[in-house]
Amino acid sequence: MSSSESNPKSNSEPEKSFSDLSESDGHLREHRTSSEDVYLGKFLHLKKDIVQLPDGNTTYREYLIHPGAVAIMPILNDGRILLERQFRYPVDAAMIEIPAGKLELGEDPLLCAQRELLEETGYSAKSWEFLGRIHPVISYSTEIIDIYLAKDLTLGERALDEGEFLDVFAASLDEMHEWIASGKITDVKTIISVYHLARRLKKL
Repeated sequence: MSSSESNPKSNSEPEKSFSDLSESDGHLREHRTSSEDVYLGKFLHLKKDIVQLPDGNTTYREYLIHPGAVAIMPILNDGRILLERQFRYPVDAAMIEIPAGKLELGEDPLLCAQRELLEETGYSAKSWEFLGRIHPVISYSTEIIDIYLAKDLTLGERALDEGEFLDVFAASLDEMHEWIASGKITDVKTIISVYHLARRLKKL
């Protein structure tokens, strides 16, 4: 069977481009009809909502309420990037990632980034630049992560939170590209931050 026979729409109905779509997303939206708190933890809040679908049917959505977080790309004077190696219990592995941390209630994201960089690495930065915002787990969490570039670093004393254990080291952007390609780095915020930095440096 030819490809045109197996997919009869391939020739007669080519895919639209994004500019062809309606600006309105009302035909895609779901509407909450009820909401239930399933679990209230110290860090995460699990909810179960009943929603009405665009076709009028109903279903449920389970998702996590997250306070939000920041991630930092700290650049040393020699161009290398400060990284951390930290054990992540849910995936049972020590992960290579950039410094990051969750927002305290009402905390400004930039102030959170400055606090987390100092606490986790001992470095402070004179220059800060917003690189972008990501939604790392759109299917089951409200989490957002704001990414910052930190430059002109000065080393001081780090002050890890109680129960926090991590290694701090530095690597070049080229090394990070290699580690992403090989699967040594799989943390999504780190991968996307490398993209943002490389694009900014015109290496992509």
